[in-house]
Amino acid sequence: MIAVDWGGSRLRAYRLDGQGNVLASRQGAWGALECGQRFDEVLVATLGDWDDSAVVMCGMIGARGGWHEMPYLACPIGIDEIARGLQRLPGGTSDGRDAWLVPGLRCAEGNATPDVMRGEESQLAALLDAMPAGEFRVCLPGTHCKWVRVRDGRILGFSTSMTGEVYALLRHRSVLGRLMPAGDDALDGDAFDLGLERARSPGGLLRHVFEVRTAALFDRLPPSSLSSFLSGLLIGHELRGTLEGSSAGRGPVHLVGSQQTLEPYARALARQGMEVERHAEDLVARGLHGIWARRASSP
Repeated sequence: MIAVDWGGSRLRAYRLDGQGNVLASRQGAWGALECGQRFDEVLVATLGDWDDSAVVMCGMIGARGGWHEMPYLACPIGIDEIARGLQRLPGGTSDGRDAWLVPGLRCAEGNATPDVMRGEESQLAALLDAMPAGEFRVCLPGTHCKWVRVRDGRILGFSTSMTGEVYALLRHRSVLGRLMPAGDDALDGDAFDLGLERARSPGGLLRHVFEVRTAALFDRLPPSSLSSFLSGLLIGHELRGTLEGSSAGRGPVHLVGSQQTLEPYARALARQGMEVERHAEDLVARGLHGIWARRASSP
């Protein structure tokens, strides 16, 4: 089969054997929100000479405005229910492949506005079977960071923080970004830790963020350290809002993503005395294989 993680800004395709091992991988040229509705053209060009007939896709490709809008399934939920929610893409692809889409997930606590995810559920599917019994916390950093509670192989609920997107906006489209060297986002541990510590102080996020500017004006930090200070502030406030008063077992926080994305979160959690276990972002390929296998074996 072919597993496709098609998010808003990028497409990743994996060719898998019968056991879910990755035989080859490719990057597509366009994300689901960038290709101007040319979904079939982009997918066919990306898969090229791979001759596997079954394609299973997750992510924003199934969102409103994507190729085919998929419903959101309610939490708590396990892999079997996600697998039963798979839908065949009407008409398949122009090169004759049988394409399927994974549903998204939603959850709501009390009268709160529902939270949603697309794509992360397939990464989580790879973890659910591997985790022992008990309750765990999973963090999937990215443009929109997901904090997920998992118990006994089921996704109980989750919350989303727009930390990555807010960082990008402030870094590249605000007065703060003008103080920072272009393209220099290497992690300065000391400046990042300073931002984490400041986030624990009274004043609130909006006030603290302005201190990035004053730190530069009064030479408290060099320009090359400002992006790390900003990152520390944002992640510090995210952790404060997410972890305070919550409980999800005593084990490590499971982090899923690229090494570059996970590093600041691992550092921030370690400073709070919390253990972490890292998982590579291509976990999504194994998760999609597991969902497909469950669907194929169900009545």
